[in-house]
Amino acid sequence: MNSQSGGIISRLLSLILLVAFASVIYVARHPLLRAAAGLCIVQDAIEPADVIIVIGDDDFNADRAAEAATLFHSGWAPQVVASGRMLRPYSSMADLIARDLQSRDVPNSAIVRFSHRANDTLEEADALRVLIAEKGWRRILLLTSNYHTRRARYIFRKVLPQNVRLQVAGAPDSEFQPRTWWETRQGRKTFFLETLGYLVAVWELRDREPAKAPDAPAVQDLGLFTGRSPKTPNNQALFGLHR
Repeated sequence: MNSQSGGIISRLLSLILLVAFASVIYVARHPLLRAAAGLCIVQDAIEPADVIIVIGDDDFNADRAAEAATLFHSGWAPQVVASGRMLRPYSSMADLIARDLQSRDVPNSAIVRFSHRANDTLEEADALRVLIAEKGWRRILLLTSNYHTRRARYIFRKVLPQNVRLQVAGAPDSEFQPRTWWETRQGRKTFFLETLGYLVAVWELRDREPAKAPDAPAVQDLGLFTGRSPKTPNNQALFGLHR
């Protein structure tokens, strides 16, 4: 009889603890979900760079291009690379980003259009590695959406040579709000796809060491399409403040 009573009491205590734990999770769900979004987001301390690279794809409101224009006008770099995949044989996401930059008063002479056939961030990083080597850039300010920053930094640090200094900045994205992402279908989709994408990147790059400084092959030899910019202007302020 005592053993039966003890068993009932033990199960009752376990049930009470389970309910209490579930209650704590429910009450704390919003801070936990915000913290989960925070794991996707990094923001490096920004220093003057040789170039700002905006990677594709930008969102409908051109949030990445807008942030890149702000960084350019603040003097953090004298050039901006508009990187994006080919949409048609005659047009690319890079063309759209370049147009968005121009609409925000970034001069065409400061924009480098870089169109490619990459299907994901890793392929884009490999393509940009060639451009970076060709141009001789050593200080890169990489600009992407806030939710994409951690994955982009991880991939580019693996792909770029060790003599290239990489900084990553995140653009606020109108379709992903870190404090309330779970309240919209698009926010939930973005979070889960980004989490999956990061895990895939870790798996794909698990045995890859950071690249050594390569010789710069011709970009055309890799089947890429890129625009060339004039010589870097010397009259850009290098120590503006980032809003």
